[in-house]
Amino acid sequence: MSSNSFAYSEQSGGGEAAELGQEATSTISPSGAFGLFSSDMKKNEDLKQMLESNKDSAKLDAMKRIVGMIAKGKNASDLFPAVVKNVASKNIEIKKLVYVYLVRYAEEQQDLALLSISTFQRALKDPNQLIRASALRVLSSIRVPIIVPIMMLAIKEASADLSPYVRKNAAHAIQKLYSLDPEQKEMLIEIIEKLLKDKSTLVAGSVVMAFEEVCPDRIDLIHKNYRKLCNLLVDVEEWGQVVIIHMLTRYARTQFVSPWKEGDGLEDKEKDFYDSDEEQKEKTDKGKKPYTMDPDHRLLIRSTKPLLQSRNAAVVMAVAQLYWHIAPKSEAGIISKSLVRLLRSNREVQYIVLQNIATMSIQRKGMFEPYLKSFYVRSTDPTMIKILKLEILTNLANEANISTLLREFQTYVKSQDKQFAAATIQTIGRCATNISEVTDTCLTGLVCLLSNRDEIVVAESVVVIKKLLQMQPVQHGEIIKHMAKLLDSITVPVARASILWLIGENCERVPKIAPDVLRKTAKSFTGEDDLVKLQILNLGAKLYLTNSKQTKLLTQYILNLGKYDQNYDIRDRTRFIRQLIVPNEKSGALSKYAKKIFLAQKPAPLLESPFKGRDHYQLGTLSHTLNTTATGYLELSNWPEVAPDPSVRNVEVIELAKEWTPAGKAKKENPDKKFYSESAEEEEDSSESSSDSESESGSESGEQDDEGDSSEESSEHESESGSGSEAENKRAANKNSKTKGKSDSEDVDKENENSKTSDSSNAESSSIEDSSSDSASESESESESESRKVTKEKENKTKQDRNPLTKDVSLLDLDDFNPVSTPVARPTPALSPSLIADLEGLNLSASSSVISVSTPVFVPVKTHVLLHRMSGKGLAAHYFFPRQPCVFGDNMVSVQITLNNTTDWKVENIHIGEKKLPVGMQMHVFNPIESLEPEGSITVSMGIDFCDSTQTASFQLCTKDDCFSVNIQPPVGELLLPVAMSEKDFKKEQGMLTGMNETSTVIIAAPQNFTSSVILQKVVNVANVGVVPSGQDNIHRFAAKTVHSGSLMLVTVELKEGSTAQLIINTEKTVIGSLLLRELKPVLSQG
Repeated sequence: MSSNSFAYSEQSGGGEAAELGQEATSTISPSGAFGLFSSDMKKNEDLKQMLESNKDSAKLDAMKRIVGMIAKGKNASDLFPAVVKNVASKNIEIKKLVYVYLVRYAEEQQDLALLSISTFQRALKDPNQLIRASALRVLSSIRVPIIVPIMMLAIKEASADLSPYVRKNAAHAIQKLYSLDPEQKEMLIEIIEKLLKDKSTLVAGSVVMAFEEVCPDRIDLIHKNYRKLCNLLVDVEEWGQVVIIHMLTRYARTQFVSPWKEGDGLEDKEKDFYDSDEEQKEKTDKGKKPYTMDPDHRLLIRSTKPLLQSRNAAVVMAVAQLYWHIAPKSEAGIISKSLVRLLRSNREVQYIVLQNIATMSIQRKGMFEPYLKSFYVRSTDPTMIKILKLEILTNLANEANISTLLREFQTYVKSQDKQFAAATIQTIGRCATNISEVTDTCLTGLVCLLSNRDEIVVAESVVVIKKLLQMQPVQHGEIIKHMAKLLDSITVPVARASILWLIGENCERVPKIAPDVLRKTAKSFTGEDDLVKLQILNLGAKLYLTNSKQTKLLTQYILNLGKYDQNYDIRDRTRFIRQLIVPNEKSGALSKYAKKIFLAQKPAPLLESPFKGRDHYQLGTLSHTLNTTATGYLELSNWPEVAPDPSVRNVEVIELAKEWTPAGKAKKENPDKKFYSESAEEEEDSSESSSDSESESGSESGEQDDEGDSSEESSEHESESGSGSEAENKRAANKNSKTKGKSDSEDVDKENENSKTSDSSNAESSSIEDSSSDSASESESESESESRKVTKEKENKTKQDRNPLTKDVSLLDLDDFNPVSTPVARPTPALSPSLIADLEGLNLSASSSVISVSTPVFVPVKTHVLLHRMSGKGLAAHYFFPRQPCVFGDNMVSVQITLNNTTDWKVENIHIGEKKLPVGMQMHVFNPIESLEPEGSITVSMGIDFCDSTQTASFQLCTKDDCFSVNIQPPVGELLLPVAMSEKDFKKEQGMLTGMNETSTVIIAAPQNFTSSVILQKVVNVANVGVVPSGQDNIHRFAAKTVHSGSLMLVTVELKEGSTAQLIINTEKTVIGSLLLRELKPVLSQG
């Protein structure tokens, strides 16, 4: 070996020396070109001599150098005759390298390759599997129609080969032969059918690829192999996994009914729960059949779940699209964490993943809301990634998180990347149209951007403001005047055109400014851009129709200029406008309607996501990325109304297989099967619910074991059905369908519950643990599952006890995986430097040491009906807010409930039943009341964390015999705690909460309603705020903080001259600020 390697190095060194010598020769040669070609010929001559040598070592060295040349991209085609002679060499190493060379050049040198075809045919029977496979690869690479029969025969023989590697190459050859001669399709389908039955994981991916290329519509070939493919999926190589998952996604859409009806059914059941027994019975008699998932459908979903932990991004993306297209909506949430994990990959992977998340987030926002911070833009991101992240943030925006997002957008607008800054302004515009509570706030912020130094930012702001003003132009005359002043400084054509269009549309609202704008633009008409000229013509026409006295001559002057313009669009528009608005003898019937035509009510623009129309393409495909149908794209079919016969997937087993299975093994498998079938579902859910309270690695190994268990279970089902008799198969199927139906419904219920309490716990782990940690965690999970063989009540109890633990901060929560559906201002122990840089300067309400919670100024005695005595069968309940800090938790609002028994008998066991709370909301219930005497009354306390929102907390108030559905909706003023602070601190905090964090309105009332005592009484009656001492008689200040997040709420009532006052609210929580403004305005206005 050492001598060979020495010879190789010596030879290569000689080759380098020869090359240097040849280069020198070529420069001395009288003909430079001739010298160059002669040097190449000499160099290859050296290799040819080595290939013709009698020594195998020299041939091997030559082949290594030739393959090295190919790897570097150099052309070695002229060596083909010398290389092909060695195809019959007895040295296996040489033979392998010769075949590598021939696969590369057989298609280019077809005639020479045909001369050696008999050698390739002999090599198909070589004892070495690598030689047999290589010979088949070379044979299929010679793309000459004349050898099609020989290739067909070789593929048939190779498909029955004992080596799975050769059979894999046979599957690859099928595709090459089909592209060469499509008429061979029927014979190739027979070979594909045979190879689909192959049980080797090496063959599975390649044969499915051949199936997709040759006959993707022959679904019947998959029926018998469906379960086998599902069970083999985990062990197939990554390339094969992607192909199989895409094929099984299409298969599932044709063979199973839609699981998405399941959610509707559950909602109906919950509604029916409150109906009387007779109504429920009627509905059940009429009713629809409840959805039960096909066991084979469940098998596919379970088999692909472990692959969400794959290191290959394509595999994770394939599983994600499978869950999106075929899994029940309640189970699809687990893909979100895996997709977010892929955002740590390179930018190309990020681009594809973000495109798919953008499409998903339009339809199902809840999936990605817990990972909102993962989509925050980083300064190192390329522009294409930044814009996609903006798109996703816009899709995920809602009333709860919009204030956080607007602060983030304020930072993005200052970016040096102008394209990104412009996209951010468009995003703010879309948020303003989607969430009506922040429309005014966004508009105020955009108007502030009009004074920006950057022209591109100003131009984009103008365009977005124009779209927003179209929705409510009446209220914003001041903004239109402000924009008219900007015409002198703005030079971007689109922005100038937008301002002119706005002034033209609202010319009657700004009668003094519009003619002056026309006068200025008439001066600069000839130097304007074509787009601006068209809008100047439109403005002139509109003013001619509404204010002809002032603008008649100006309009005629502009029309004359337009008549001789170089652009034919402008000349055409000028002729059209002149005939329409200037009356003369030739004027047609349209002239009467000129005003209606020009000043018609325009529909407001619809600001939609550019990804809205992409959902009809299968996710993860090239067509979805390009947003157009690519060649070879196979559309997903719609779900069938009625599922086709599931028995087509049953495999007829052979009796011999039963005898071959050792009896001991069968006995051993039965208890395992029973063990997993009883506890697998519970293990999965318990591991998922506790994943946040454990460290990342611990939760990963636990979840991985659960997934392994479920996949083992499904594979054991398959192996038993494959090895047992037909009767056993039917019995097992019946048993499976019973247990599966039960476990499925439990699984869905539990997953729904988990998704409400902790979205992040439903996602998969982000990496694969070592085998040692796998085995350790597996034994651990087995022991845990044995200890968990208890009653269902105990399991539920422990799960409820464990739920509060999900709030703990895990390693992943510190950076990207912190659920932000309800922002909580708690200090985190550690933050990544990039996150600190992103968030620096954004915490506008950091409370200083001087600011502290004070006692309430006033506690209203108003009570609200919780349960009327008629509805509660004699039990009445009222609630009110005592405005005291809650003893059950700092984030909770204290609520007192008074229960009255108006009946003549004792009401027993009064307690809180089922709770239906929005995501993130929590409730601390009162202890059950054993009994309440007739005409008796009792007051109990509760705590509810409303997450700084006015969403309703729905729950059931139950007695021993009945349950009543009730709900508590807090007034916005009760979500606050009063704060004591000095006037100096108030002004300091107010200065930091300006721009989008400020909302204001003007109040008109009688002077007697603006005395200090009246204002104080009215404000504290509506909201639980503290009074801030003021050194000015005409300014009244109040301060509070939100109960959940501790964000400051600063209220200022500033009295103006006459009977007007200005009400200003400064807060990070812009939605709550807007709601409080709406509550206070009518109260302060009325007498």
